[in-house]
Amino acid sequence: QVQLVESGGGLVQPGGSLRLSCAASGSRFRFYAMGWYRQAPEKQRELVASISSSGSINYAGSVKGRFTISRDNAKNTVYLQMNSLKPEDTAVYYCNAGYGTLSTWGQGTQVTVSS
Repeated sequence: QVQLVESGGGLVQPGGSLRLSCAASGSRFRFYAMGWYRQAPEKQRELVASISSSGSINYAGSVKGRFTISRDNAKNTVYLQMNSLKPEDTAVYYCNAGYGTLSTWGQGTQVTVSS
């Protein structure tokens, strides 16, 4: 079972940037579809961005042009570069690894955008 550890969250002012990282255990990382999700208080968890094992990428409309997802298979890590952050981006961000019917979540990292 793969384990995921997110890092890089924090407090940032509107217009600022953060880079989230998600490190995966094991030797099968390159086969996983990876995604970043977020959940704001009293809201449902939503997909932010995803990247397939072959490198196909999708973004939620609300972050397109501001966020960039990438993966480094040599480091077993997926990244989320977040630019031009807005207060509405405030949420707990979760990393997800998917392979067939298997789906694994990280523990989440808090991102707060506030002046």
